[in-house]
Amino acid sequence: MVRMGPDVPLLNEYKQEFFWKRFPQTVLGGPRFKLGYCAPPYVYVNQAVLFLTPWLFGGIGTLLCQLQVLQELHAAVLSGMLMFGAAAGVQALALYAARRSGTVERLGAPNILADEEEVEFTHCVSPETVRFIAPGKRFGLNVVLHTVLAGVLCGFGTWYVFLGKLTALYGSIGVSLIVFVLSWVTLCIAEYSLIVNTATETATFQAQDTYEITPLTRPLYIFTFIAVDLADRFTGPVPELQLASQVLHVLFLFLPLLWALGMLSPLDALLLWGMEQALVFGLGGSPMSSNLRLLVMFLVSVGVAVCNFFIPSTLGVVLFSISMGFLLSLDLSQIATFCGGSRAACGDHGWHRGGTPPPPRSFGWHLGCRELLLYLCLLLAAMAEAGLLHHFLGSAQPQSLVRRPQAPVSYLLLVLFILCWALREIQGAYVFGVFLNPLYPRGMSNVQTFKQRNRGLYVAAAIRRVLLNLVSPFAMIAFLSMDNSLQMVHTASLSVGFTRAFRVVWQSSEDALLQMVVVVSVQLAAGDNTLPGWDNLGTGVQLLLVGLLIDRVVQFVAKLKFTLTVLVTSWTEKKQRRQSAGTLLAMNASLCPLLLAVVTISAMLSAPLLPLFTLPIFLVGFPRPQRSWPGPVGTACPCPDSIFYQQMSGSLASALRRAFAKGSLGSLSPGSHFLGRFQDRMVWIMILERGYGYCTVNIKGLELQETSCHTVEARRVDEVFEAAFERPERLGFTQGLNLHWGNALTPCAALPVRVYSDARNVLSGIIDSHDNLRKLQDDFLKALVWLLLHYCVQKHKGFPWSSEEGPGGGGRKSQSSQLAQSTCNQPGEAVIVESNVSSLKFRQDSSSLTSFGDWSDEDDLFGPQPARRTVALVNTEAQLGHTALQTGPSLPGSVEMDSLFENMALSALQPLQPLGLGLGLPAVDKGRSPEVFGGSPGSVSHLNFSCPQSEVFNLPTGWRTAPLLPSRLLQLRPLFPEEWFRFTLGQFASAVQGEASEDMTKALKEDEALRELHAQVALSCLISLGAESAFTSPSYVYRLYCGDVPWTEGLEWLSSSKELYQLTLRAFRFSFKLLFDQASLGPMEGHEELFSTLDEYERDWYIGLVAERGWHDSVLQEKPFLFSLGHDLTMGTYTGRVLSLQEQLVQVGRLNGEGVRGQWANLSWELLYATNDDEERYSIQAHPTMLRNLTVQAADPPLGYPIYSSAPLHFPCL
Repeated sequence: MVRMGPDVPLLNEYKQEFFWKRFPQTVLGGPRFKLGYCAPPYVYVNQAVLFLTPWLFGGIGTLLCQLQVLQELHAAVLSGMLMFGAAAGVQALALYAARRSGTVERLGAPNILADEEEVEFTHCVSPETVRFIAPGKRFGLNVVLHTVLAGVLCGFGTWYVFLGKLTALYGSIGVSLIVFVLSWVTLCIAEYSLIVNTATETATFQAQDTYEITPLTRPLYIFTFIAVDLADRFTGPVPELQLASQVLHVLFLFLPLLWALGMLSPLDALLLWGMEQALVFGLGGSPMSSNLRLLVMFLVSVGVAVCNFFIPSTLGVVLFSISMGFLLSLDLSQIATFCGGSRAACGDHGWHRGGTPPPPRSFGWHLGCRELLLYLCLLLAAMAEAGLLHHFLGSAQPQSLVRRPQAPVSYLLLVLFILCWALREIQGAYVFGVFLNPLYPRGMSNVQTFKQRNRGLYVAAAIRRVLLNLVSPFAMIAFLSMDNSLQMVHTASLSVGFTRAFRVVWQSSEDALLQMVVVVSVQLAAGDNTLPGWDNLGTGVQLLLVGLLIDRVVQFVAKLKFTLTVLVTSWTEKKQRRQSAGTLLAMNASLCPLLLAVVTISAMLSAPLLPLFTLPIFLVGFPRPQRSWPGPVGTACPCPDSIFYQQMSGSLASALRRAFAKGSLGSLSPGSHFLGRFQDRMVWIMILERGYGYCTVNIKGLELQETSCHTVEARRVDEVFEAAFERPERLGFTQGLNLHWGNALTPCAALPVRVYSDARNVLSGIIDSHDNLRKLQDDFLKALVWLLLHYCVQKHKGFPWSSEEGPGGGGRKSQSSQLAQSTCNQPGEAVIVESNVSSLKFRQDSSSLTSFGDWSDEDDLFGPQPARRTVALVNTEAQLGHTALQTGPSLPGSVEMDSLFENMALSALQPLQPLGLGLGLPAVDKGRSPEVFGGSPGSVSHLNFSCPQSEVFNLPTGWRTAPLLPSRLLQLRPLFPEEWFRFTLGQFASAVQGEASEDMTKALKEDEALRELHAQVALSCLISLGAESAFTSPSYVYRLYCGDVPWTEGLEWLSSSKELYQLTLRAFRFSFKLLFDQASLGPMEGHEELFSTLDEYERDWYIGLVAERGWHDSVLQEKPFLFSLGHDLTMGTYTGRVLSLQEQLVQVGRLNGEGVRGQWANLSWELLYATNDDEERYSIQAHPTMLRNLTVQAADPPLGYPIYSSAPLHFPCL
């Protein structure tokens, strides 16, 4: 992204024109009076007539009622029937027009160059005109349903705004007339959107309205108003209902404004938000990680409350509430796993479905016998405690809390709250988010030192866990069990209140402890005095109201901080200061009460505070669930870098589990957001669900290819974390404060996580050094000899190399990995080719060019194109005495750069395999049998080994059939490292035979036939790579490392033996790694060091290319080290990249959750309604304080673009 100035247009010219055509349509409910092109007058007249039709029919009913021709009910029915007939007529006309226009469209060819919105009108009722005005419904069921609702809405609406009713409400004819007229405008808007044409709503939750739910949104809100009026009419004179009716009739006039501003939720978001709010604040549950879990949990929780209402015994209510509250607060997703006996039954709680490594086997990760025993003991102890206390001490008690048996428990709750709060605050980097915590270790990069310095905090955290998870729930249960308001539990309010109270004790012990302390404090402060309004509510309802109040106050404070951040930074941040900044600040200052009212309403509704275009223009977003997005958790935009987040997610989850249990990340609640930072990686963590002993989170990974905006915000994140973690202890008051208090990010803790540390080096002076390149040939032969002998040992032990290892090296893969890659990572089979013409072959009897692999008109004939991404792999086969060589996509002499693979999907990358080039092959005469060393393939002589054990190290027959002159091999014979061969052979002999005798080892070393066999194969491979002379060119070295071998005399033979080719390629990569290590650390001191180094390469390293599938698999299998050679096309330099797996400190901070929700609400409005998808729009530019660019990235696709997103991860927090 190119960073632009602060005065970049909020909407470009095209989007501005589009917006000003769409917004009036939204305000009026669907009529399109601004088209952007000339249209006949009847188009506008027809829409106006349809818009006013409900008013006309309602006016007829009202007039007949006022003239006393019909009663109110009959007049309303008449209006409804007339509207039903009109709606049916409109739908029939729309269906007829759709059929007619469909026939016409099939006869003519569409003009793709025409404006998609421009319509050629012929007359006022032509099919084109009808389809433009009333497009019709997609489903027949909706045609019937919407038509019936249109009539019902018109009938009830007529009844709702009768002049007689309005005059009785307000006592003034003038006021009644104003309300009457404006109310019919609201009704006409709702009717038009329901039956004629539905406008795009500013409150958009789903990207697509698949089932045509949007037309029902506005009528639903009108029916809600009508329901209150009907209650007022039929329940007699109730002052509260009459007052509510008066207020709602006035608010009814402002419904169009609320719809236009997007403050009222669409039906799907409203349903989910309503269930979530009722579950959390009414029934004591938690927001859920999926819509299905939310629905099921809501229904079960309502069933518990209903059962409590009908249970006759208060003791039965207490025991049933405690047992169900405890069970429903557990991680119920583990039950399916436990019952099914297999983790695959439910996807391991999202671990495998999200591509995440399997969780550990420690306590709590899976529901087993230990966990069941603990839960059973806790449940029985809680029920026994509650039953005994309620039976003996739950009878009628004094009004004063001090005189009740609850008094000691009340003081215990106060002490527990203070201890738990203090022990939690000292766990993090800051106290209250403002003052540096002097007890928190700082300035340490070593993980072991950090852990040692943190031992004291571990002890405090263990004490807090016991107090919070074991002592506090039993203390709160004791308090509730002895409460005298349980005697009135059979009222609806107290039934719900105590159902919630007994459940929230387990569901969220920390929040329940705070709520109970507030209730206790009020009762203790009252003393012997009674608070009639408060005491009559009962403890259960008091706790419900206190919980709701605390949540809304916390939201208000967070929203107010977000508001101040947007206001202040719009002026103080020079790069955010627009020309209108001063005007907007003056407006907000002058309208400060209105601004506070907006923030208050947003907090009361638990709705996001929407900063329009992220400017200081604040609106109340529509209420929606805490997750903010309608789709399932776990969608992402994957790329090759996603594997780093996928690898670290398992270890990060374990670290988060410990941090949550310690309390070092602060108070946890669903909807909380955290940001983790390590090197170039950004991890976004969102809490989805919280219960007793478990937490459900979603882990997202942000892009590693940092744009300019991403870099600016990442730099500020590093500064914020550095101020909290990396500076040593300092003195002074100001130095002990959080200087970044206004930032959206507040540092919390550093977590030890097993991650890959990424180091990149420029190889100038190494790869272009003639001394190094001269030694590369010798190292290659030594590495090849070692690999040939290692291949023989592995084959002898029953682990065939060809089915277990790839060309990049790195040891055998796990069984699960082999099964997953059985179709794409079998070196012993044909190599998969990414080329459209890979099936074409070159015959040996033809030297003409028959095809080009991966050739197109877009290719550059004179060099590689940096923007092009291709895979230069060639498929070779050997069949029954003749070799068929498939074409490759590269021209002779071209260089394939590993940087060309950056944008390929991981699933498209294949393991690097034998390469052959289909261009420039010399012609071979039929029947010609060239003179070769060792005879032709069909007449290979049997080798006579002098030592019987030499058969273990024998090589396949085809490996010594290279079509090379014996004189050529003899000329290179001095290059073969005989001393190294003897030493390596002795080392492997002991590995094969155990404690081999000295005589056997000596016999093996003196076996001349075995030595000549390995010398012949090694030198043949050397010639086939074109490395007879010393390597002199870095580009040639890079080409060989990438597998792009130029044509040589023995290349066809080498490519036909796939295992030998891969061994040769790995040997060259090992030799280059030796060159890299010796240039950095010094030369090898002897054969022992070289042998151990090569053994380490084989066991702990993957040496290859980033684009290879083996690199991807090695990262996920957590191979300790990975090495890759690359070429920077822009700088013209060669680079080495080393990944090292080690435990590192990942710095984690808490984000302002309301700031995130507000920016996501603006993103949803801006992209789904204003369709402002400009990649350089203002609202996506870097904002170091709000972290605007990172927040947009972390949104769920298609609006955001995280490169990794896990499925909901459930892990224990006890």
